[in-house]
Amino acid sequence: VQLQASGGGLVQAGGSLRLSCAASGHTFTYNMGWFRQDPGKEREFVAFSGWSGSVTYYGDSVKGRFTISRDNAKNTLYLQMNSLKPEDTAAYLCAATSRRVGASADDPTRYDYWGQGTLVTVSS
Repeated sequence: VQLQASGGGLVQAGGSLRLSCAASGHTFTYNMGWFRQDPGKEREFVAFSGWSGSVTYYGDSVKGRFTISRDNAKNTLYLQMNSLKPEDTAAYLCAATSRRVGASADDPTRYDYWGQGTLVTVSS
């Protein structure tokens, strides 16, 4: 499985962006997530989607502002980001696993495949 994230860019605070993560291979049975990372900091959990898209979890800092979704027919995961804040600035990475993650969806070690990241910069 290979993951390719895209859609990052520069946006003003309060603006919106939609990230995409295109997967090669059949990931429609995979659990997938978004994480973000600043240089020198730990990888932070952003959002999780179960394989069908019916189960989703969010990090506390993005709840109510970000929405994760997926189109399994297109092997693509999305992250709609609204009301962006300067503290949302980071490289955003998508991840996938065929394993069950249960209550550990926010643990990056539970994921086996990672994309290269797409940079989001929010100006104040």
